[in-house]
Amino acid sequence: MSVSVHRLPYVDAPDAFTPGRIICIGRNYADHAREMGHDPEREPPFFFFKPITALLPPGKPFVYPWYSSEVHHELELVIVVGKGGEDIALDAAADFVAGFAIGLDMTCRDIQRHAKQQGRPWDLAKGFDGSAPCSAIMAGSYQDLQATGRLSLTRNGLLVQSGDWRDMIWSVPELIVAVSRYTKLRAGDLLFTGTPAGVGRVTVGDQLIAKLEGVPVELCVNVCAAD
Repeated sequence: MSVSVHRLPYVDAPDAFTPGRIICIGRNYADHAREMGHDPEREPPFFFFKPITALLPPGKPFVYPWYSSEVHHELELVIVVGKGGEDIALDAAADFVAGFAIGLDMTCRDIQRHAKQQGRPWDLAKGFDGSAPCSAIMAGSYQDLQATGRLSLTRNGLLVQSGDWRDMIWSVPELIVAVSRYTKLRAGDLLFTGTPAGVGRVTVGDQLIAKLEGVPVELCVNVCAAD
């Protein structure tokens, strides 16, 4: 089915899903934290936002931003928030999961690095148009998520990232609790939950294929040059 730029299809369902906000968790896998030079034992969860214009539905090409020469892929489990709430209790947090998907947090690493060195925000590195490719949505509960397996990403047929979402430093319910302390969650919010180790460069002409083991959730992204 054809889906507009700010909507996502469901897996095996005729309807389309309209997301709210895109909320991204940073450094939520110990192996990735270490590869980025950080100590995973010391840092509480933190998050940032991507604008809705960052959403890239399945079937759309990823356009390499003209101002960067070092774009990295970051494979992530995506959680769909099913209802609103704030300051959510841990024993209630799992009930806020209404579905899941697989996504990519595309990052201009050179722009991010320069912004950090200058003490400036790095919105241009993370929030540019099309920087959040996302698969179709698998409607389901947190219990349904337990039946899934590892996340994987191939680049031109070669495995470049793989990880079990159960290895996250902060679990899905804990992330919901943490985010809801600072901002009221709304039905339709997408929670990108962090990336395992193995982030790396993409180049024009690459094909990225992300999968979530155990369910028919797959994302295929072709990287193309800007016009």
